[in-house]
This record gives sequence, C-alpha cells and structure tokens, in this order.
Amino acid sequence: MVGSELTNIRAPRVKAARRLAKRSFREQDRRFLAEGPQAVREALKLDGVTLELFATAEAEQRHADLVAQALAQGVPVHRASGEVMAELSQTVTPQGLLAICGFVHVPLETALAGGPKLVAVLAHVRDPGNAGTVMRAADAAGADAVVFTDASVDPYNGKCVRASAGSLFHLPVVIGSPVARAVHELKAAGLRVLAADGAGERTLDDVELDLPTAWIFGNEAWGLPEDVRALADEVVRVPIYGQAESLNLATAAAVCLYASARVQRVP
Repeated sequence: MVGSELTNIRAPRVKAARRLAKRSFREQDRRFLAEGPQAVREALKLDGVTLELFATAEAEQRHADLVAQALAQGVPVHRASGEVMAELSQTVTPQGLLAICGFVHVPLETALAGGPKLVAVLAHVRDPGNAGTVMRAADAAGADAVVFTDASVDPYNGKCVRASAGSLFHLPVVIGSPVARAVHELKAAGLRVLAADGAGERTLDDVELDLPTAWIFGNEAWGLPEDVRALADEVVRVPIYGQAESLNLATAAAVCLYASARVQRVP
C-alpha cells in the first residue's frame, strides 16, 4: 500500500535519497538512484535490487503496473509531491518515478567466468552520458560485460544510469579495475584485446573480428594514452569515409562492438 504523500523536502527519507546524488554517499550506502519508468522497469526485473520507490500521484496512475509490481515485491512505495520529486530528480523535467537501488556491479572474475566473447572496456572515460550510451550499445550488441576502469566515471552517476536506458541492469558491469589488471585478466580468459584509437595502423575493415574480443575505448578528448595502447594486442581505428574529422566516443564504440557482434553471430 502506498503511504501518505511526502511533501517536506527536508524529511529524513527525502534527505537520505537526495544524498545519493554524490558519489561518496553512493559508495558509503552502496545505493544509487534510478530515475524514470524505463530504469525502474528494468531494475524491478532483478530480485532484491529495488529498495524503495518514489512516485508522484500522476506517475502512480500512469505507471500503475510498475507501482503494483514494486508493492508485490515488498518494495516500499512513497507518494511524493511535485516539489519533493523535483528535489530528488537530477533532470530538468522529472518523470515522476524514481527508485533507490542497491549496487549491481560484479567482480571482474565473475564477469569473465562464463567465457565471454565480447567485452567493452572504458579507460579514462569521464563523461557519464557517453559512458551510459556505451553501456547501452554494448547491451544492444550482445556484449557479455562492460568494464569501467578505475580512472573512469562512476556508472551509478545519475546521468550515466539514464543514458544506459536500463542496460545497467542487463549485463555484468565491473567497476574500479586498473587497466593493466583488466587487460591481463581479459587475455587470460581467452579474449583478444583491441584498442579503438585514431592512431591505429589498421582500420576496422582490415581486422579479423571472429575471435572473442575485448574493445578498449578511451577518453572523449584525448583518446587512449600510449601506455594503454601498448597493453592491447592491436590498435585499430574506425575508417572515416567522408569529411568528418572523427566520431565521438559512443558512436565509435557502437561501430566497433557491432562489427564484432555481426561477425561473431554469422553461422
């Protein structure tokens, strides 16, 4: 049953949720915010991940199925006023539905235990929107895992969660692994490691992609540093056929991941 409406932005429950906008508090509480019906829907598919749900009266009616599902799972549902939802939301136009979720990432060893064939590695990626979009592309391409190295953005950042469009809840996500360790473990698991970078001598068209592959994607502004490129089995660039100087990170990642997925899935 949904309780009485929360109207005080200084209420302890509201303050406890609002603090999760900061990474230090997310790590301390091991909780994060998932905003919007798509994220909430995917979070509810995983047992025990959704810990609380906030909904405006309007959203409660519009997404009655999600509210009912949350209640059926024993998740506390709090009706929130528009002012309270605006305080909790990290978007200009709140969608009226927001969940508090427990962390879902897994150790690197767990992500690699099943013999993965396609993995995305984010090295020094700082923009949460790009990182979330890469997660979404990796999920769509059927990747087996996404690895956020220790110098990359927090995947539980609100913008990153929204940009993933629910993909954060679909595939194993690893966080905090040093690049060198991640590459070592990926190779030990039988994956060839390719670094996507404009400095590559060969293009995506010239590389055989039928082997299990881990793609390393670098920073939006400066790409991959030399020491990271040196860890890879090969540095590969995406060919540019037109006059554009380059592709942005998320687009380049989608191209590389789909190129591997297409070849790996051909009978």
